[in-house]
Amino acid sequence: MNILVKKTKEQTMTNEKRFLILPAILGAALMTATPASAQSGGEAIAKGSDCFSCHAVDTKVVGPAFKDVAAKFAGDASAVNTLVDAIDKGHVGTWGSIPMPPHPSLSADQTKQIVTWILSLKSGSAASGGQAAPEASKQAYTYTVDGKKVTVGFPIFQDGSTTKVTKAVFHGFETYNSYCFRCHGEDAVGGSYAPNLRNSLSNGMTEQEFTSVAMVGRKDKGMPSWAGFFTPEQIHEIYAYVKARSVGAVGTGTPQE
Repeated sequence: MNILVKKTKEQTMTNEKRFLILPAILGAALMTATPASAQSGGEAIAKGSDCFSCHAVDTKVVGPAFKDVAAKFAGDASAVNTLVDAIDKGHVGTWGSIPMPPHPSLSADQTKQIVTWILSLKSGSAASGGQAAPEASKQAYTYTVDGKKVTVGFPIFQDGSTTKVTKAVFHGFETYNSYCFRCHGEDAVGGSYAPNLRNSLSNGMTEQEFTSVAMVGRKDKGMPSWAGFFTPEQIHEIYAYVKARSVGAVGTGTPQE
């Protein structure tokens, strides 16, 4: 496989650097978080559930950012009851067509604490934020694979190499071939029970759509929800691996790390 690499530098921070910096950012946020009991209690319950699989404080993942929810319902006297009901029974429509599943395992008091914490969030306020998927990179990575140029929004290979994949792609390979292969086929070659994900991405599926399906699932097609099992970052890594396979930059078998 003949692969050449060209990077278009529109920003100075790559995804890999972001992964290294993220723990420091979260650590600083934790040190400055407001120690209000309603906030810390509700946030702790949210993190113990699957809330942060589909939401983050500042960033849309599958569902809206918690701060956007707080802004939308600011000043609404019925906000607590509305949101408690949505979490308890599930909801779709307010933020698009992707449904939020019900959460019957949460008690009424736990759900109310989560809602109270969400509504306490203000734009610019300090919060630990959970774990959001890496934001889409503004840097384009162009690779020449067997004479054809392909461009993706994340690095497939380590700097200076056309054979050694990034940690994100390698972790995606490991996770995919530990779980996803059972239905989607080993090495993302397609399976008997579920679609060939390489074809899905080649036909236009975006990373946001990929993440939504993975986290929410498709019950009508037998696809389970992975919210609460995988983090958004892990889903991004699986996406990166499958995308690298779909453009032909990574072959079958274990990639070189």
